[in-house]
Amino acid sequence: MKKSPNDADRHIGRQIRARRIAIGMSQERLGELLGLTFQQIQKYEKGINRVGAGRLLEIGAFLQVPIAYFYEGLSEYKTSPGPEETIASMILATSDGQRLARAFSAIDKTQIRRKIIELMEAMSGI
Repeated sequence: MKKSPNDADRHIGRQIRARRIAIGMSQERLGELLGLTFQQIQKYEKGINRVGAGRLLEIGAFLQVPIAYFYEGLSEYKTSPGPEETIASMILATSDGQRLARAFSAIDKTQIRRKIIELMEAMSGI
């Protein structure tokens, strides 16, 4: 009996998408590396299809993150995305958000990243 995707599958899919975008990799490229179509990557990222353990290890290797990365922020009791996940998904759904994520993740120095966050908070009134 095939199991349907659940909240954990959707969370893992969002993590795959966020990391892929952060390093500037296309769905097509990740698919090529895994021997899959970009449509299959889309289904993983949307949580439509479940990602098996072996495949998740491969994805982690190509995205240069440990497997634990995909589970960060996931609670076994969580039933829907929290406000932080919703905001992140909304941001990454736009081309400007994707550009911002790529540029921000390319900054190596923690101190500079914090200053950028402080500037953005000041500009937005947060």
